[in-house]
Amino acid sequence: QVQLVESGGGLVQAGGSLRLSCAASGRTFSQGAMAWFRRVSGKEREFVAAVSWSGGSTLYADSVKGRFTISRDNAENALYLQMNSLIPDDTAVYYCAARRGVGTRTAENDYDYWGQGTQVTVSS
Repeated sequence: QVQLVESGGGLVQAGGSLRLSCAASGRTFSQGAMAWFRRVSGKEREFVAAVSWSGGSTLYADSVKGRFTISRDNAENALYLQMNSLIPDDTAVYYCAARRGVGTRTAENDYDYWGQGTQVTVSS
């Protein structure tokens, strides 16, 4: 089993940067792929980025390509999302997710474990 806790959210001006972290505990963390999703107020949760078990493959939503970077440190049981050039449309609650499979996936149903989320607010 895996427990996930996000941190690093906050208020930032447009054009600024934030780095989100996800601390994982549990024996299965390093055995599967991980991802970030986000939920804008009033909308469904949407895919942001995913990274394979090895860290060698990544996948990004079109809306964040070139601005966000997903990475993981299996030795530290941590997942990160570096967010640069932030825009107000990035305002959302960001969730960390993990799956038992090793490959990247974009659907919520492909992930087995979820954190509680961290709020990111980007002002204009």
